[in-house]
Amino acid sequence: MAKLVSDGEISNQNQVAKVEAEAHPYAFHVSGPRNLTTLNWRDLINSSWKDPNYKKTVIACFIQAVYLLELDRQENRSQSNALAPHWWIPFKYKLTKTLIDERDGSIFGAILEWDRSAAMADLVLIRPSGAPKAVLVLRGTLLKGPTIRRDIEDDLRFLAWESLKGSVRFNSALEALRSACDAYGSSNVCVAGHSLGAGFALQVGKALAKEGIYVDTHLFNPPSVSIAMSFRNIGEKAEFLWKKVKKSFVSNSDPQDDPNNPNGGPESGSGSNPSSWMTRFTSWKDSGRWVPHLYVNNSDYICCSYTDPDHGGDNGRARGGDEDKENVRPASGGGSSSGQTAAKLFVVTKEKQRFLEAHGLEQWWSSDAELQLAIHNSKLITRQLKSLYNAASTQITQGKGKPK
Repeated sequence: MAKLVSDGEISNQNQVAKVEAEAHPYAFHVSGPRNLTTLNWRDLINSSWKDPNYKKTVIACFIQAVYLLELDRQENRSQSNALAPHWWIPFKYKLTKTLIDERDGSIFGAILEWDRSAAMADLVLIRPSGAPKAVLVLRGTLLKGPTIRRDIEDDLRFLAWESLKGSVRFNSALEALRSACDAYGSSNVCVAGHSLGAGFALQVGKALAKEGIYVDTHLFNPPSVSIAMSFRNIGEKAEFLWKKVKKSFVSNSDPQDDPNNPNGGPESGSGSNPSSWMTRFTSWKDSGRWVPHLYVNNSDYICCSYTDPDHGGDNGRARGGDEDKENVRPASGGGSSSGQTAAKLFVVTKEKQRFLEAHGLEQWWSSDAELQLAIHNSKLITRQLKSLYNAASTQITQGKGKPK
């Protein structure tokens, strides 16, 4: 006969599972942030969410929760010993939706919403200023048997094409983000991701921005390396050398034939120069409303190209200092700054690190993480947002053509 399991034995098994979960290296109290401010009624007066470091920490914890949602699924953890919930509960959020890859059943994203009832239990009667109503968070590559194949497929997709639009995850993430914006309003929604997830977050955020829907976007260790980009860089260098050679043979020619003449030449009006895209984008009155935040580490070869001088403009060097400055677009005229930003690029200022540490998510809630805001016009950011500038330019052209 089969042995019957008593209620007491089930209770003991649950206790053992709970103890094992509490000792797990990914348990919130083991590897989570230290000295974190507890959300309380004081946040009604001075919200912790107004502190950029607090916001960065919380969003990074939300992304970690998505990694753990998938690990909980793979390791068959129950609700009583699951690791993931402890990474959103302290911040008064709740899980309302998981994004599942239909090809393998893996969880690659989630929507977390403000938990009003949990907040009221701690006398937080209203949502603090700056705290989003909903956050779409997307994980990166998880090197585990059940998920590695599909994750690597999307990694290779970006490596080859610098685009993730062909992935089923892109469509699911875009639909989830659009639904959240419809339900709560885009100003109350945030999208964030790490590594491959940051690539998806950037592209779905950009897709909505083209429609005039601007969502707060936070990208941790976003991918910047691709074969397509490398070929373009080679092409740009070859074009530059050809122009130099051509110029050396041009003498006493018509100024209109000079490619370096601002009033003529094949580049005039073509918009192929990244700075011209920036200028067009600045002239659009609503362009400054979508400003993605990028968090990168120079020791991480996956995202370090964002701060590589070879991928920058004339001011391509990141400057030191503690003052927060912005990645400013050039003004449409006069050479002065317009004050609008294409993106905010935060760079870790630690010494040289090993790749796994530099690419890890834990650094973004570490208390010793010192960030500087880069002050250069990143050519790579311009390239990433080029289609958005093009959309803005098209809207300007169409607007001028309309009768008043």
